[in-house]
Amino acid sequence: MPTRLARLPSLDTPRLLIRQRTLEDVDACMEMDRDPAVTRYIAGPWNDPIAHRRLVELRTTRPYPPGLGYWTIREMSSPSQFLGWVLLIPDHGVGPEVEIGWRLVRRAWGRGIATEAARALLLHAFETVHLDEVIADIASENIASRRVAEKIGMKQVTDMSGGESDYERYHIRRGDAPG
Repeated sequence: MPTRLARLPSLDTPRLLIRQRTLEDVDACMEMDRDPAVTRYIAGPWNDPIAHRRLVELRTTRPYPPGLGYWTIREMSSPSQFLGWVLLIPDHGVGPEVEIGWRLVRRAWGRGIATEAARALLLHAFETVHLDEVIADIASENIASRRVAEKIGMKQVTDMSGGESDYERYHIRRGDAPG
């Protein structure tokens, strides 16, 4: 019996189609993840096809609290082209904090797509889900993702470097979100 996903709203912008991720997106997600430049700062089973598929399918179909999950990004001008995804999920799968994140295929880098999609997701987080705060844990060396976080109004609150994985925690509170 197929898994029934909780319905997430479309978060389209004038340039982007931001729709709930489905199992039809799994192959595109896996292809994106196999690009070592895309997953450079993210640990995962990218070279193990079975474990990789299991991970992407699980993250696509698992139950999340209302309004949370993964969205696929496509361009309005080319809706068949997968550009990546954004997420709004419980931090480390359990919360209580809620994490925002993004991942794009390389050909979509440098065009403001992650920032545009993340802004739409923040609006949803604060206005629809009524979250008070959203966090992001970003690898210290991942300058591009840190810039996206800053462009959407997030501030660095913790430097977790020095451990096994060096990352920085960013956050934004509802009243601090840019209009």
